Amino acid sequence: MAPQDSEKMKELQERIHRFKTDLKQGRIQGSYDVAYRTVQILRSIVSVIKWNSAKELMEIIRDEGKKMMDAQPSESTVGNMVRRVIKIVREEFAQARGKSQEGDTVDLQKLLLAEGQIDYSLPTPNLRGSIIEVIAELLTELETSADNIAAQALEHIHSNEIIMTIGKSRTVEAFLKKAAKKRNFQVIVAECAPFYHGQELATSLASAGIETTVITDSAVFAIMSRVNKVIIGTHTVMADGGLKSINGSHTVALAAKYYSVPLIVCTAMFKLSPQYQCSYDQDAYNKFVSPNDVLKYSDGELISKVQVHNPVFDYVPPDLVTLYVSNIGGNAPSYVYRLLSELYHPDDHEL
Repeated sequence: MAPQDSEKMKELQERIHRFKTDLKQGRIQGSYDVAYRTVQILRSIVSVIKWNSAKELMEIIRDEGKKMMDAQPSESTVGNMVRRVIKIVREEFAQARGKSQEGDTVDLQKLLLAEGQIDYSLPTPNLRGSIIEVIAELLTELETSADNIAAQALEHIHSNEIIMTIGKSRTVEAFLKKAAKKRNFQVIVAECAPFYHGQELATSLASAGIETTVITDSAVFAIMSRVNKVIIGTHTVMADGGLKSINGSHTVALAAKYYSVPLIVCTAMFKLSPQYQCSYDQDAYNKFVSPNDVLKYSDGELISKVQVHNPVFDYVPPDLVTLYVSNIGGNAPSYVYRLLSELYHPDDHEL
């Protein structure tokens, strides 16, 4: 290996190590930043590491991807981006070999037979360049996803409506601010205790000239009868169309269902995961943080007698969700299975 190559390799390993450390210690805020940094690292892996075939490259990406996923199991966006890049490798290889996977989807029997025939170990010229080009397009898609979601705001928010949301989502914030440029409406924000991110969102919306009211989480059901629609963000969209969203979202969704208030979820496609929520796998699904926010350590006498859990996420079943507004348009939860087949290859659902 040339000295220049070994230097690049060392730099890449340091970047991967730094990224895993940041994930473990929770330094990266927001799914977008996690997704963007993951794709940047995967692009570097494709360009720096030596490989001779698509099969070898997919194994390298899968191995490195698993290590990054293990750093923070609850951060499903890392796995989603690894799967997206592996799908890109598959498609570019098939295109280079003259077998378009898109064409095979027309006939199911033909598709099933064709899948077994593709030999990814065959050498393919110019594969590296075409893969890096498509990964650059994926990065552009990530950059524009929030703007594409916000652009649909006027289709869903109308004048004089009362909108409820919970916690702080950058996507929802941009969505509401975009609508506020042309529509007058009121926003009610549940404060999302014990983190109180809702108060941050309310401050931001109020400074943008939106009439905003903060309520406690316990008041959600009492206020819901006056609300026209609920708009929330999410951390992950699960394979069944359900949500892994901020703690308290399930309460809001149940109240909305009771009063027949539509629940709209603003989410980019990079949050769509082929995984299901499993009750026996709560440690990987959820994330538990310090209970100090719920019960102070200074209450030593009381804290020694109780167990306090402080989970970050809630699971919201698909039957409580009305519509997903993503960067490629609006879709019902029942359409998630189709989006999964477009974004990820079935062989990559389990890495």
